[in-house]
Amino acid sequence: MKALIVDDNDIARTTLSHLAKQIPNLVVVNEYSNAIEAYHHLQENHVDLIFLDIEMPEMTGIELTKNLSGKDVIIIFTSSKKEYALEAFELNIADYILKPVTPARFLQAVSKAQSIIESRKENVQFNKEEFLFVRDSNITRRLKLDDIFYAEAMGDYVKFYTKEKMFAIHGKMKTAEERLPKDDFIRVHRSYIVSIGKIDTLQDGGIMINKKFIPVADAYRKALNTRMNVF
Repeated sequence: MKALIVDDNDIARTTLSHLAKQIPNLVVVNEYSNAIEAYHHLQENHVDLIFLDIEMPEMTGIELTKNLSGKDVIIIFTSSKKEYALEAFELNIADYILKPVTPARFLQAVSKAQSIIESRKENVQFNKEEFLFVRDSNITRRLKLDDIFYAEAMGDYVKFYTKEKMFAIHGKMKTAEERLPKDDFIRVHRSYIVSIGKIDTLQDGGIMINKKFIPVADAYRKALNTRMNVF
């Protein structure tokens, strides 16, 4: 994985760079003290991953992320403050690490990014029956729609979660919503589509599927309650 470190704090950049050197196959190609320089770098060069601070002069990390919409890059925010977490995750970032960054937390975030990258290597196509066709190298196998627990939007990708694995395909949530059978799947949030048959419990603010809490937006709650026969 090729990575950038973007942080206006010298010590923070040094710490992240040191941690990155401990991980095989992770190469920091450049470091920047401001987001504008990083933005210009990304117009001409591809990286897989950015370790990105939030509070920076001229352009914040959140503003940079919004300006990179459409770029095939994974964002991991690093911040000393919790208050930006909600806004950050709405941008479908991979992770949000609170400073000071520990080796264990850094490794966990990099592992998430690696899983996303590996899943992108698989080409997934819909058919008109009960399956997704998943292409991995020269092998094509089918994934039953019934095995899908939920789908989650992540930038220009949609992640499909099964009990055993996650698959990420390039595309929009709207396309996934149109292709997945409406008898079996329902949109519950701008970032989530769930399998109705996989819902374990309904609770305030969301639902539980396979021990995962999924938020339910107010705009979708009435439709969900109707489908679930909740009175």
